[in-house]
This record gives sequence, C-alpha cells and structure tokens, in this order.
Amino acid sequence: MITPAFELSQDPDFLTIIIEVPYARASEFDLYFEGEDFKFYSKPYFLRLTLPGRIVEDGREKASYNADKRTLTIRLPKESPGQYFEGLDMVTSLLAPKKSRSAKRLVEEIGASAALSEEEEEEEFEWEIEQTPYEETAESFPPLQYCYGFGNLRSGVFQRLQDELSDVVDIKDPDRTPVCERRKKRLAAEAAKFDPDHYLADSFEDEAIQHVLKYKPWWVEAHEKMTALQGESHQKHDSNTLVVFTEEEREQLRRFTNKSYLLDKRSRHHVYLSLIDILLAYCYDICINEGDQNVESSWNVRKLSATLCWLECFYDIHDVLVCFGRRVLCYPLHRHFDLVTRALNDTVMILQLGRAAVLKCLLDIHKIFRESDPAYLLNDLFITDYCVWIQKTKSKKLAALSESLQKTSLAKSHLGFELEELEAAARLVQEEERQLKAAAAVSRQQLPSSESETSDSEESSSTSSETEGSDSDEQESSADEDGKINSSQGVLQEEGTAPLIDCNGLRQDANTSMVEVSDEKSKASLQSTSVPGKLIEELEKQMHTAISLSEQPKELAAASCFALREQEENHVSEPDKYSEVSTGKGNFLEVPSKTNPLLFLCSTNEDED
Repeated sequence: MITPAFELSQDPDFLTIIIEVPYARASEFDLYFEGEDFKFYSKPYFLRLTLPGRIVEDGREKASYNADKRTLTIRLPKESPGQYFEGLDMVTSLLAPKKSRSAKRLVEEIGASAALSEEEEEEEFEWEIEQTPYEETAESFPPLQYCYGFGNLRSGVFQRLQDELSDVVDIKDPDRTPVCERRKKRLAAEAAKFDPDHYLADSFEDEAIQHVLKYKPWWVEAHEKMTALQGESHQKHDSNTLVVFTEEEREQLRRFTNKSYLLDKRSRHHVYLSLIDILLAYCYDICINEGDQNVESSWNVRKLSATLCWLECFYDIHDVLVCFGRRVLCYPLHRHFDLVTRALNDTVMILQLGRAAVLKCLLDIHKIFRESDPAYLLNDLFITDYCVWIQKTKSKKLAALSESLQKTSLAKSHLGFELEELEAAARLVQEEERQLKAAAAVSRQQLPSSESETSDSEESSSTSSETEGSDSDEQESSADEDGKINSSQGVLQEEGTAPLIDCNGLRQDANTSMVEVSDEKSKASLQSTSVPGKLIEELEKQMHTAISLSEQPKELAAASCFALREQEENHVSEPDKYSEVSTGKGNFLEVPSKTNPLLFLCSTNEDED
C-alpha cells in the first residue's frame, strides 16, 4: 500500500484534507472518520491519520474530486466549532496509529505511562534551575559503553563505523570517553585553534561581515507577521500561514518512521539544550551564505555545533552560548562576535514561531547532511530523531525555552580568549598609526612653503655670486696662463738635465756635454718665449718626434748608438771648441726645437736594464 501525499488546513468550523491520488479511480473511494480517527482507501492508496482534535459526521461533510490536479478534497466538520487543531503540519505524528500515542509498547511503561504522559504535558519546566554535571562512574555504564546521540540513547555505534565517523566528529573513540573527558579535550582543541590575528582582522576589517548581517532569512518575515497578528488579535492562527512546507519536505516527513522516546527529566533537558546548539550553528550558516547552501554548509553546521562534533552534553543555556561563541571565533572563515549575536537572535525567533519553524529548520539540516558524505551518519544519530520528536513537543515549552534563551546574556569576556584586551591593544596601535599619518600630512603641508623660501634665498645668492664669479674668472684665467708657463719651464729643465746613457749602459752627466749658462741669461731666454701658443706647438712637435723615433727597428737603434759613441770621442778630443762656445761673445745657448732621439732610446734601455 502507498501512503499518498496529503495536506491539512482548518477554519473555525471545518477541517480540510487534500489527498493526491493520481493513479486511483474516482469511483472507488472509501472514507471513515470518527472522533480523532480518519481513514482513506482507494487502490493502491491507504491513509490513516490520528487527528489532534475531534470531528463529527452530521451531514455537513463534503468531498470533491479535481480531475485536472488528480486530488480529492474532503471537508469535515469539527465537533466543537471554533476549536483550534494544533499541529496539523506535523505529518509524521499524524500518521501514527492511536494506540502508539499511549507509549505502552515497552515493559517499562506499564502502570506509569498515563501518569507520566499527563505529567509531561502539564509540567512547567524550570529552565533556570541550577544543574549539576553528571558524574559517570564504572557502575553507571558497562565498560566501553558510554552513551551519545539523541537523548544519549545510542552507544557502540563508533565501534562499528569508526572509519566513517572519524571524518565527521572530532572526538576520538567516544565509546571509551566519558562526557567530562570530551569537554576537556574540546576546550583544549579550541584554545589551540584560536588565532588572535584572524579575529582582529575580521573585527576591524568587517565590510564583508556587515554585508551578510543585512540578510534576512525567511523566519524574520514570518516572525514579523506573527507579531502583527498577535497585536491585532490574541486568537491563535494556523501555523501554515506563517510557516509553509515544500512538497519535498512533506515527502520527507512521510518517510520518517513514527516512534516514541522514553526520556527522563535529565535527558529531556539535554535534548532541549542540544536543540539550541544545533539551531545556532544552522542560523550561522544561513546568515553567512545568505540562504544559499553550498559544499561548506555541512561542515559549518557540524563543526560549530559541539553536540554534533564532540557529542557534548550541556547543563544550562549559558553553557551552550559560550561553547557556540568559542567555536565561531575558532573555526569558520568569518570570525566575528556580531555573527554570534545574530545567530542567537535568529534562534530566538525560530523558537518563538513554534515547532513548525523548528521542524522546517531540522528538515533543512537533514537535507544538508543527507547530501554530504559521510555527514549523513549524523542524521541517524541526531537529526532524524529530532525531526520525529519535535512534532510531539508542546509549543508552550518551546516558547518558555525561547524566553529563557532571550534573557541569557553573552559577553566577550565569557568566552575566555581575552578578546577585550586584544581589541584594546589593537585600538592603541590604530591610534598611533593615525597620529603618525597626521604628523606626516602636516609635514607635507609645510614643505611647499619652506621650498619657496629656499628658492628666494637661492635667487638672491645667485645674483651676488655672479658678480664675484666674474672677478674670480679673471684671476683664474691669469693663474692658468702662469701655470702653463711654469709647466713648460719644468719640461724644458727636465730635458736639459736628463742624464745621457751610452750604448754600454754607462751614465754620463749633462754637465760633461753642455756648458753652464748663467741664471740671468736663462731667465731672459725663457721670458722671450712667453707666448703660450708657441710653447704648446713646440711641445707637440717634440712628442710626435719621440713617438715616431720610438717605433724605429732595433738595427737602426744600434747604429745610432755607435754614431753617438763616435760623437762623444770627438767631443773629448776638442775641449777648446766647447770652451770657446761657453766663453763667446755673449751668445746664448738656444734650446733645440727637436730632441735627440738617441737620448730617448738610451734612457729606455737603462730602465729596462
């Protein structure tokens, strides 16, 4: 038999049931309804519902078939007109048979199930009660059987699926790790993961974060509508007008298996607090991705929820908020305290909208994990059970939970990372940088005025230096001429006093081959050649002659040496001739215009020797 797709709605007097039967014959419908029971059969479909209120057969009931949509619409009158049927969108709980609602299928429920059920419905849970952490001992559980999962009802799962679940949760070997040890390891891992530089960068450069904070998910609009309706009337309204399930979500609800959960007071407390933890992580992911889920959504939800990642058990609401805040500042890409506050406010709105909104969020989480490998295992441990359990939860308990959550405050100092000290130090650094930039700007403004003053002073100094430069140029020009004359005199003196070297390498003084000239006459002869241009021309001719003669072959140089030797012998044999020249009638010794090349050759030979 196939369970058809169906949808329920209501007005003050009637309950409307729409059933989709595309493969059924319109002439073969069977209906049965009485009290809280409703049954429908049309081959191959069968539907049995347990309604949250009583209906009656009084002739006002009506059924119609739409051939185009292939749907059957049934209107059933309420036994008490004006009664509000709560939970018509909780499809899984409506599919349960009536006898299963009494929870009498286990031996532990015999004799106490009815009283327990009434106590759960009427009890006002005290959320602010002081909780004492549960101390697990060897007597509490058998060895290697520490519990986890929804309501701590599972154990031994990691022994069978160690390879798969090691990529999903951070705790290693949870079957052998008690709750207190899980918490210690979690706190140590968060402390090691926290990065002050990453936090400060996101805190002071938060343009992207401020952008995503402006996103409004679907529950914001639904919450505004609910607030407006409550302001107009105190009457309860159908949740379908605020929270609408898609066809895919309805199909998923029909696939769930309805079952009951035996939870004691402590376990129920853990379940509610873990629900807050999961919703906080989900709200963070929706805000960051602006409602568009991606491949990181599965990682974000399970990593930010210590319930899913570390199999944590919480004892009060403040403990949940501190844990979530620490993980937001340690693991995801965007680490900003405003994201923690935003997720908190969104979770409060979801809880205030009632179990329909909570169920819609849980179905979305179930889809995220279902499409992620191996995160789908978390559906078996937590999310599927939450989807079934939430449909049977009273809305007033969720309202009380949201009120307590709204009253709980969370500050940066509660997270234990010294965030306020880090931000104060960062602000001091920013102030110093701001002062340095201001000082640099002031110096740049003063620089143009100082440049103009220096330019004026340079112009005035240039005018005065021009007059001084003209005089100094004249003095320099005269000094240059004198320097040239002195240099030419030095060259001539060096040539006149250069030693003579014969071919045998013997040195002879110039006094043996030249006659001394009086100082007065030599000065007069040098002054006669005071024109610088003539001296330069003579020196240039001498240099050309020396270069050309230095390039003569060795044979010519040897012949010149023998000729020089003969001239010297002749010079020794005729001393009178030189004396006559030296004692002549006032004739001066003229400086030859061309230097004897043999002197250069002999001098070079002496240096080589």
